[in-house]
Amino acid sequence: MRAPSPVRVVATHAALVAITAATIFPVLWVLKMALSPSQSFTMSANPLPTEVSTANFAAVLGTQDATGAWLFGRQLFNSLVVSGVTAALGVALACTAGYALSRWSFPGRDRMMGAFLLTQMFPGVVMAIPLYLLLDTLGLLDSLTGLVLVYSTTTVPFATWNLKGYFDTIPKDLEEAAMLDGASRWVTFTRVILPLARPAIVVTALFAFMTAWNEFILAATLMGDERAYTLPVVLNGYVGEFGAEWGNFAAGAILVSLPVTALFFVLQRHLVEGLTAGGVKG
Repeated sequence: MRAPSPVRVVATHAALVAITAATIFPVLWVLKMALSPSQSFTMSANPLPTEVSTANFAAVLGTQDATGAWLFGRQLFNSLVVSGVTAALGVALACTAGYALSRWSFPGRDRMMGAFLLTQMFPGVVMAIPLYLLLDTLGLLDSLTGLVLVYSTTTVPFATWNLKGYFDTIPKDLEEAAMLDGASRWVTFTRVILPLARPAIVVTALFAFMTAWNEFILAATLMGDERAYTLPVVLNGYVGEFGAEWGNFAAGAILVSLPVTALFFVLQRHLVEGLTAGGVKG
């Protein structure tokens, strides 16, 4: 194959540099606001701070409640627990549901899959009031348990669709061979299918974690006690009707993004395989 011309190479690299700069610029601008000592909303196009200070990070991390307890630590714990349990519970239920939908043909299977897909078409705000009334009746308002149950019900349909597509790519011959050796259906599922589906399970769990970690509307509606807040609700508190603490907001946004960024780096080797393997049926 003929090598590309120098002009085309230069043009391609220039375009890539421009796209990269456009992608990184908003991140640098947020970092600039977080490291600036003021709380003003700067309109300068320069993404580098003229004065560096960690006061905004200290203010966000050092937030305390009325009793003097470390409030930000409690809210970080809330987000970690809610997101982690939501991902674990949602994926656990979706693994069994996706496997059943992949391996068995039964009346109503296609309608069930369609119903799962239909639930993903409605935004969370549509369900806010019914869920509020339901949790109020059950006494689960301002409760992490209630928030986990709400998030899990929205996670299961997406996770089921994603895992069902991956289970379709795993040959049934492997299960039949295991059963000929005396393995039960459950042993085959846990010892053969789940290890092979690990990339899809990891990616699905990561997306479930991210969805719960970043969700704001339902958390703000169902949580009224600041000690039960998750981090997106905390961030919203820095932007009020009559003023905004943009420096603290930017510092908080960076702190909130760090756990998810760390997860991406840890799980990156599973991402490509897990995202592409369920696209076609093998």
